[in-house]
Amino acid sequence: MEENTERKIAIEIKDLHKSYGNKDVLLGINLEIYQGELFGFIGRNGVGKSTTIDCMVGSKQFNEGSILLNGYDILKEPIEAKKCFGYVASEPNCYEVMTGYDFLEFIASIYQVDEQTFSQNYHFLLKKLNFLESDLNLPISTYSHGMKQKICLMSSLLHNPDIWILDEPTVGLDIMAVEAVKSMMLEYARHQKTVFVTSHNIELVAKICDRVAIINKGVVVALFDLNKDPNKRLQLERIFLELCGGLD
Repeated sequence: MEENTERKIAIEIKDLHKSYGNKDVLLGINLEIYQGELFGFIGRNGVGKSTTIDCMVGSKQFNEGSILLNGYDILKEPIEAKKCFGYVASEPNCYEVMTGYDFLEFIASIYQVDEQTFSQNYHFLLKKLNFLESDLNLPISTYSHGMKQKICLMSSLLHNPDIWILDEPTVGLDIMAVEAVKSMMLEYARHQKTVFVTSHNIELVAKICDRVAIINKGVVVALFDLNKDPNKRLQLERIFLELCGGLD
């Protein structure tokens, strides 16, 4: 416990409440995620995983609570907070009328990435995700789902953010691409960056994450340190089924 107090908090969520009309979705989420940590956030469909992320990245307003990213309040300091993270949605979200290259250049310009850094990161990410450079000259509208997801993954890392937020990042990717994303998440955390990931792939989460939180009915029902208790890696699927009643 003492060890954690000395670590820098990268993401701090306090008493987060969110409702849609009369439907309460988040009923008081409290989380602290540390710098250099690969953190998993799992739960059934419709229990608030994506809503939590939507609130974190500033795409949805919430009713109560606070969210700090690298110490910046997402409501009070949205520009500073948004510069801190790269975000990959569960479904590819990009301007499909653009070519892949134009889209990456556009995203880099938003974050004021200089030409040298863009070139270095661009070529590194192309190689890492096994994306053909020739395909970047084609409109994104012609891409397969997996190619669109790869473009979104690349665009999220062009500015080398301190926090990488991924919502079901492996959906629609082939086995080789899934392995590449898994490797990238581990490498990112090793460089003292923070990774926050949701996934229905509990085996993946159990294998790579440092800690994992389980959300059910709008609240965190369990939080495990998988490094301190490695047995939980093997038991995570069973625990999840006991707490949440299965995947859907």
